[in-house]
Amino acid sequence: MAQVNDRAATGGAIDSRKGFALAVLCAAMFLDALDTSVVGVALPSIQEDLGLSNTSLQWVVSAYTVAFGGFLLFGGRAADLLGRRRTFLIAMGLFAAASLAGSLVSEGPLLVASRIVKGLAAAFTAPAALSIITTTYREGAERNRAIAIYGATAASGYSLGLVLSGLLTTADWRLVFFVPSVLAAAVMIATPFALKADRPSGERRSYDAGGTILVTAGALLLVFGLVQIPHDGLFSATTLLPLGGAVLLLILFVIVENRHPDPAVPLRLFRSWTRSSANVLALAFASSSIGWAFAATLYLQEFLGHSALRTGIELLPYGLTVVVVANFVTGRLVSAIGIRSVAVLGMTAQTLGIGLWIAVGADARYALILMPGLILHGIGNGLTFSTMNIAGVSGVKDEEQGIASGMIIASFQIGSGIGAAAISGVLTAATNGTSDAARVDGFQVSFLTATIFGVVGILISWLGLRTSTPKAAAPATEAEARPEAAASPTPS
Repeated sequence: MAQVNDRAATGGAIDSRKGFALAVLCAAMFLDALDTSVVGVALPSIQEDLGLSNTSLQWVVSAYTVAFGGFLLFGGRAADLLGRRRTFLIAMGLFAAASLAGSLVSEGPLLVASRIVKGLAAAFTAPAALSIITTTYREGAERNRAIAIYGATAASGYSLGLVLSGLLTTADWRLVFFVPSVLAAAVMIATPFALKADRPSGERRSYDAGGTILVTAGALLLVFGLVQIPHDGLFSATTLLPLGGAVLLLILFVIVENRHPDPAVPLRLFRSWTRSSANVLALAFASSSIGWAFAATLYLQEFLGHSALRTGIELLPYGLTVVVVANFVTGRLVSAIGIRSVAVLGMTAQTLGIGLWIAVGADARYALILMPGLILHGIGNGLTFSTMNIAGVSGVKDEEQGIASGMIIASFQIGSGIGAAAISGVLTAATNGTSDAARVDGFQVSFLTATIFGVVGILISWLGLRTSTPKAAAPATEAEARPEAAASPTPS
């Protein structure tokens, strides 16, 4: 059920009432993205203060990623069945409590446990928030604009997290956990005023326990296995066993869902070539972008010796470009020329930007190579991230928006794991020696690998995102009855 009934066409503009709701939802997404990057700079201080081993320290980061990626589909289904605002509010409270606990603990295992709980909470808030947007804003220019702003918030949360982490850690690493808890509490307080209560979707409420358990366990094992690759190698037991188990569970999941009368993840959602391609695009996009970020951070900090704060500031043009493009360009461009054209343009810009980094050397050539690459990458990221979200939920019934949102976010998270694992492995294999020249060779091959992922994304965008010519907005009643008649380009 749509949360807002007065869906008059606005040409992409967002009225103040809906704007308040969008601001609250974007604040939650900002926190989810922020928590992915904000811990990184604080790790040395955390290790020294709590006396953690390298393995335990790695799980301060990985615990959040595994829980976030593993429970996303479950979180999306819960939002559809239990109500989106209710799911969002409860999960945000859990996020705030876990953040506060993380700022107070004095033992490593407790800190890792708090990160698991935060990842679990984010897996519910993210699909709930995106599905609230897609059921509040009419498909077309208005929704495109809202999702573009939402995407800009996610990208800015990740990039600003790198800078904020350096600033907070300078004072006390515990602020890295305490500040998000305060922001999450503020979102909780604003939620009842910003979001209207919605009823659970559908007349029949099936929890499909078998399908839910299989897809959640499969996703958890998949993300866990991907996280292990940079540390234990592709052919270690700790990597192959989880990955093999994930494949088996996901095959069983498809069999179960195909036979269930009311499945947790309706397989018909994959019958749309555009929606399926959007999820594959999310894999390639994240593999390229996050894989690049992994190598870029190492290049700037470990090789060039830049401080964490300086590294964050150097990456700031990327984040600012994403915010500007996603806020002021993407939504209008999608409505004007279609999702395929925007996605191809975005992936091309991102790939060219990452490709410039192949020319890195022993000396920082920031103004000549790095900054132009960052700006091009930011343009591509700002165009592609929001566009693939638009494509991933286009034409989906309101009662299934939660699971569709969870699918596209889960694809991005899995792609992030693939990118980090692949780039880490390539960097190790391509670095033949300890000299500066050998290390530069390793980074160049790593950036080349991220560029290849980008080329794959271009091909997926061109071949997979089949769209029609944008049309004029249809009346609200017709658009609700036939989502494909809305103003945005539609999946074939």
